[in-house]
Amino acid sequence: MTRIKVLIVDDSLLFRELLQKGLRRFPDIEIIGTAADPFEAKDRIVALRPDVITLDVEMPRMDGIKFLRQLMPQLPLPVIVISSLRESVFEAMDAGALDFVPKPENADNTVAFAGSLAEKIRAASKARLAYRRDARTDIKLGAEGVKGPVDPRIVIAIGASTGGTEAIFSILSKFSGNMPGFVIVQHMPAGFTKLYAERLNATCVFEVKEAEDGDVLRPGRALLAPGDHQMRVIRKGAGYAVRCDKSPKVNGHRPSVDVLFHSVAEAAGKDGVGIILTGMGADGALGLKRIRYAGGYTLGQDERSSVVYGMPMAAYMSGAVMVQLPLYRIPDELCRKLSVWT
Repeated sequence: MTRIKVLIVDDSLLFRELLQKGLRRFPDIEIIGTAADPFEAKDRIVALRPDVITLDVEMPRMDGIKFLRQLMPQLPLPVIVISSLRESVFEAMDAGALDFVPKPENADNTVAFAGSLAEKIRAASKARLAYRRDARTDIKLGAEGVKGPVDPRIVIAIGASTGGTEAIFSILSKFSGNMPGFVIVQHMPAGFTKLYAERLNATCVFEVKEAEDGDVLRPGRALLAPGDHQMRVIRKGAGYAVRCDKSPKVNGHRPSVDVLFHSVAEAAGKDGVGIILTGMGADGALGLKRIRYAGGYTLGQDERSSVVYGMPMAAYMSGAVMVQLPLYRIPDELCRKLSVWT
């Protein structure tokens, strides 16, 4: 078995030891070294050649964000940020971090924390970093929007995991005209989805918000599933609303893409659109097939443009994906389809 080589970068000796102890439970992960600050980390990276780095944000001498901005252009590596600072997490993602895990609030959460970190390390070790780029550099190259009036019966559902924060931004930021309502699941813990929605809302021409139970879905609005909640689309009169609750995890996730997609198939039928994006695992494959079988339209991100071609591959192999495209072509294809929708 080939083990994933991990370098831990954190200024706290106690936390470095906690990480090592937690990750030793997983035989496919090998801690090859630790570093107390970015300067030490640079030497360790050159000497040890890790597959994945875990990185604290708040450190002496140089913070993790500045370190990422220096590291990524020279030696791009999969980096998992570990931090309790929510705003800093998204700054780190902008600087090149692949994913993040919130620091445990107390000792009772360390086992679950280590398990979550191990899953993200596995996903990171499979990531395709060569394709990653700053999506903000080509905002103006995307689709304009739907030609003609927007049909309020249409619902567009998006599901993503690892690499999805950039992929979702890359799609939503391209639209400058009328669009139907969006519902989105991005695998993300509680406390972070609200901030992510606010960041999208500040960039997109339409409203983006973290969903609340009972929120109405309408054209020009995107609702992001709140962390640690399942989100479903339900009929409300002639339109739609969302139901958010703490029903059980599906495929190990809450929110789950499958839960959202199944509800779109049931509520919208032939007026449903499902889009599956980058991520590890198979969450969303069954639900996307339901949308297709209900007469809706389904899109999948292709392998080359996916940071992790797990969820899109599972959906494609199951026959759920009608059209598979590079990420940058999805907005134009979506607008083309919606403009001729009858």
